Amino acid sequence: MPIVRWEPFRDLLAMQDRFNRLFNETFSRVFQPEDLGAGTWAPAVDIFDTDNNLILEADLPGIDPNHLELRVEDNTLYLKGERKLEHEVKEGQYHRIERAYGTFTRSFALPSSVDPDKVVAEYKDGVLRLTLPKREEAKPKTIKIQVAGGEAPKAVGAHK
Repeated sequence: MPIVRWEPFRDLLAMQDRFNRLFNETFSRVFQPEDLGAGTWAPAVDIFDTDNNLILEADLPGIDPNHLELRVEDNTLYLKGERKLEHEVKEGQYHRIERAYGTFTRSFALPSSVDPDKVVAEYKDGVLRLTLPKREEAKPKTIKIQVAGGEAPKAVGAHK
């Protein structure tokens, strides 16, 4: 019998995930009885920063990009859409439905350094990628120091 290392936090996270699913499924059925196949869900999102842009990537497999709504209002980015259960089983029944279906809405507060008029959205392989350019005044700048006495100028800062 092999020795298995016990990791209590892994078990705790798995238990939390089970409770979240239980409550989400239960309450979505109570408040939306007309559509038992749909639940509340939110796509996973990664947000990262570069010198010139703020990048947001959202996992949206199986969603038609034409049915997504994106808007920026009052320094807040809104992402809204729906994943529909496209095919119903006519003969037989589902044994398990683990993928989430239904509408979702996500909102993200944007820093004032983002220029909302230049946002670019691309959808490829089920991933929505938003490029949110920073305003020129918010980009890092290198400042040259003039040294008296004939030495070459030195640059302060690591960015252009």
